[in-house]
Amino acid sequence: GQVLELLRGVQRGSEDRKRSLGRLRWALQNEETQQKFVRLDGSIRTLTGLFTSSLADLQLEAARCLHELSHSSVPTVAEACLPVTSYLLTYLSGHSLELTELCLYTLGNLVVESEAVRKQLLPQGIIPVLASCIQSPHEAVLEGVGYVLSQLLQAKEAPTEIIPLVLDSALPQHMLQLVCSGLKAGMGAAVEFAWCLHYIICRHEDNALLLALGAVPALTSLLLDLASQIPQDAPEGLELLVCPVLRCLSNLLAQTGCQGQDGRLLIALFLILQCFLQQHPFLVQECLWLLNNLTADDPFFCSALLSLDLLPALLQLLTCSQMGTVLVLTVLCNMAEKGQFQCQQLLQQPLLAQLLPLLSLPDPEAVGQCLELLHLLFLHCPEAAADFTRQGGQQALEQHQSTPELQERAQALLDVLRQPPGAPSACQATLAASS
Repeated sequence: GQVLELLRGVQRGSEDRKRSLGRLRWALQNEETQQKFVRLDGSIRTLTGLFTSSLADLQLEAARCLHELSHSSVPTVAEACLPVTSYLLTYLSGHSLELTELCLYTLGNLVVESEAVRKQLLPQGIIPVLASCIQSPHEAVLEGVGYVLSQLLQAKEAPTEIIPLVLDSALPQHMLQLVCSGLKAGMGAAVEFAWCLHYIICRHEDNALLLALGAVPALTSLLLDLASQIPQDAPEGLELLVCPVLRCLSNLLAQTGCQGQDGRLLIALFLILQCFLQQHPFLVQECLWLLNNLTADDPFFCSALLSLDLLPALLQLLTCSQMGTVLVLTVLCNMAEKGQFQCQQLLQQPLLAQLLPLLSLPDPEAVGQCLELLHLLFLHCPEAAADFTRQGGQQALEQHQSTPELQERAQALLDVLRQPPGAPSACQATLAASS
């Protein structure tokens, strides 16, 4: 009854139609009212008529009603709005900033809830329209474009149907520019577009286009900029931008191997780590993922970690979190794999003493990485085995003789510890068999 009254008020075309629309907009904040409204005959047609009206104030009020409807999490409500999508796209190139912004967020909300809406918007040209909107000078419009794009790029059909269209448009170069000028142009839009780049990179097999656009050097120099801002005047919400930028770089490097060997990147990473360790511990994991990808195949970054004296800072993170422990151990393994010199450098730190308590952790993944690291250290520096025994290493290893997924590796290390000194050949044979 009440919903029908509201619709009639809007349809009557009387003087106070704008007030009726205002009342309708408030009512549409309620989930149940939204569903009743779209079931009423002619409801969407009426709203569409007002939305396409030449009277700017009525048009804006109708746009606000549609925006309320788009918040519904019920797909049938989103699908009721299908007749409006082409108009929403048309008004993105209009003159009213507020209307453009409303249309963008309405589209973004509809895209989340309904595959039917997404399927309709692609042939209607949403990607080219967004590619022209992204050139707007207005921060609010850019942020809205970022919101719509990030919703589209997370859709289940994105890898096959949406990402190829985005890559064929002018969007990627503009996104990269906006992300990299985030500190100057505006943080909100930069954060949205950094996530957009992340969704493309992690869901797309071949990121040759982004690499050709210079994504790795651009994002690297952005991280250097962000790190240089950190101690004095880190802007509000900086961590929200740092997170997707770290992910983009990590994934691009994992896919391509390292390009650009810049030791400053390591210093930037450790500055970011120290700055955010307390308030935003989730970023530690992101930094360590990137550090792992940098050191995995690249002797340059392993050497730089040592020459820049960053090892003590890395070892401090050994107990920062469960995932952090595994990642720090993985980075240490990456270094130890490089050979005797790196292992000797690692052993100059009180590393063995720090590894001992880790062997008692309840997390088999961390213990497994710890065993892997010990294996590499003993392999390249047999004298470390005797040190480890003196520190009580044998007892620490014996507790894993009955853990199914760890017993073989623990046993192989125990065999090494029990070798008489000066019998490296047998010791290395055991290790070769266990690796």
